[in-house]
Amino acid sequence: MTDNDLSNTIKVHVETLYIEAESDPDNDRYIFAYTITIENHGDVSAKLLTRHWVIRDENGKIQEVHGDGVVGEQPHLKPGEGFQYTSGTMLETSVGTMGGAYLMVTDDGEEFKARIDDFLLSTPHTLH
Repeated sequence: MTDNDLSNTIKVHVETLYIEAESDPDNDRYIFAYTITIENHGDVSAKLLTRHWVIRDENGKIQEVHGDGVVGEQPHLKPGEGFQYTSGTMLETSVGTMGGAYLMVTDDGEEFKARIDDFLLSTPHTLH
């Protein structure tokens, strides 16, 4: 199986939420939560090893985040299984985007990347 075939077996769904109570727009502090659901739609088990996020705000500021696992875990997903977690980020603008990839490894040691398409982080009622 090629790397591209494996990368399409892991599906990532994202839901975002602006956390108004923790944000401070007067001081350019906008807090967002995101809930990620990772699903294994393939026929081989895979473990999430690392994450890589690229976070952009409206000012063009880019933050890159690299780390082991997600929320302190490295979930192992058998075919048909899923894993869900919630985390958060801070932007200096009311609108931004996030995207990236998870580095996965199959039980037989084959590594591949599961892409996370860019998603929008936006305060309510922001038009763009």
